[in-house]
Amino acid sequence: MNVIIIGGGQVGSYVGKLLEENGIQIKIIEIREHLIDKLIEDFSSEVVIGGSGTDPNTLEEAGIKSADVLVAVTSRDEVNLVASTIAKFEFGVRRVVARVNHPRNEWLYTHSMGVDVAINQSNIMAHMVVDEMDMENLSTLMKLNRGNYSIAKVAVHEGSSAVAKPIKDLGIPPKCVLIAVLRDEEVIIPRGETFIEPHDSILLLTDADAEKEINRIFAVS
Repeated sequence: MNVIIIGGGQVGSYVGKLLEENGIQIKIIEIREHLIDKLIEDFSSEVVIGGSGTDPNTLEEAGIKSADVLVAVTSRDEVNLVASTIAKFEFGVRRVVARVNHPRNEWLYTHSMGVDVAINQSNIMAHMVVDEMDMENLSTLMKLNRGNYSIAKVAVHEGSSAVAKPIKDLGIPPKCVLIAVLRDEEVIIPRGETFIEPHDSILLLTDADAEKEINRIFAVS
């Protein structure tokens, strides 16, 4: 997989390191001269491209024609949006992820602007705080850009009514899908016959209406 990251600040460099550690080929585009040398030290001169992420020539130099994903994470919403639009509609990049810096601009991050996934850090943090206050066991990890869905995590405590029951008997709502059961160091793909144990952590995809029901299912009785 080839990924182009626009913006080599703290967010961009962190994403780049994480992707490299997972064997993904990356290019980082950065326009600020004082950051370019540091990025070259941390990555390499082959990875770092000096220039603007909104310049088609710079994008071509970074190999956008063969890129699978473009990640626009500069601190300027206008740059992230323009880069997303160019990547999607001029170069046909399959997946475009863009950072929202100012929540008031989130409405602009749409498919018509070339954005597949908008990451609004302020919004995610706010929802996590509210969800932690409202929900005893369930915490939101990420709000998705499509529909009213979230990726969430449920902690199974001692005394939970779900303990020692198979998943098929829990009455999971239709608009909720269990993704994985994390048990000690093990990742378990959930099946109908998978039994829930104390101290399990369960990753799930759910809509807002199903969250309260999920919290009830895993609550301590």
